[in-house]
Amino acid sequence: MLKIIAIGGGEIGRPGYPLETTKIDKEIINLTGKKHPKILFIPTASSDSENYCEIIKKYFGNRLKCKVSILYLIKNKIDVKKISKIILSSDIIYVGGGDTLKMMTIWRKIGVNKILLKAAKRGIVLAGISAGSICWFKNGNSDSRKFKNKNAKLIKVSGLNLINVLNCPHYDVELERKSILKQMMKKTPGVAIALDNCCAMKIVGNKYQIISSKSSAQAYRVYWHKGKYVEETIKKEKNLRLLEPLLIK
Repeated sequence: MLKIIAIGGGEIGRPGYPLETTKIDKEIINLTGKKHPKILFIPTASSDSENYCEIIKKYFGNRLKCKVSILYLIKNKIDVKKISKIILSSDIIYVGGGDTLKMMTIWRKIGVNKILLKAAKRGIVLAGISAGSICWFKNGNSDSRKFKNKNAKLIKVSGLNLINVLNCPHYDVELERKSILKQMMKKTPGVAIALDNCCAMKIVGNKYQIISSKSSAQAYRVYWHKGKYVEETIKKEKNLRLLEPLLIK
């Protein structure tokens, strides 16, 4: 059964920043059915940032009592069979933020994308934030070009297509996201799901739920219909609801 928690953004322990997504992260852990699950952090989007990995170890390991391991795909050259064994023996795959395009390119070159699809079929909990949220969807509204040029425009990046819509993170805090998403959806068939920081989309099988760690954080369903741009707030319900109606115009 497919299990995904895709987070729009938020802080988990960078020095000088508050903890913002703990309520969501506890839901990721609960979805495994285990008290101390094995969580695998994949930091490809941040170029295997050691600082990011240390934050993850302290947060998910020391604070939330998970068994943390890290999969370095840039620093270490690992045999694809070993990568498969590491990924498929985890309870949670958590993908960090950063350069989505770079991450997806590396994954496809190595074959990690195919292994993650196997993990999805096995019911391993798939989670992540920003780039780690986009990757599970068909496409994402990404700032990948900005890592080389701060003035570059946001672009559409292809993900793993476990959910057949476009995902836009940081919808409330990065103002450029809204205007670019509006333009992007003119050329993109179907629907986009836009997530504020501290808001996440939880998917279990063919059902979904919007969860948040901040009451004001929302999720939106956006699309073009008969020449008009539509932005609908997705209700936060106590129970899971059927996903399919949400994905169709």
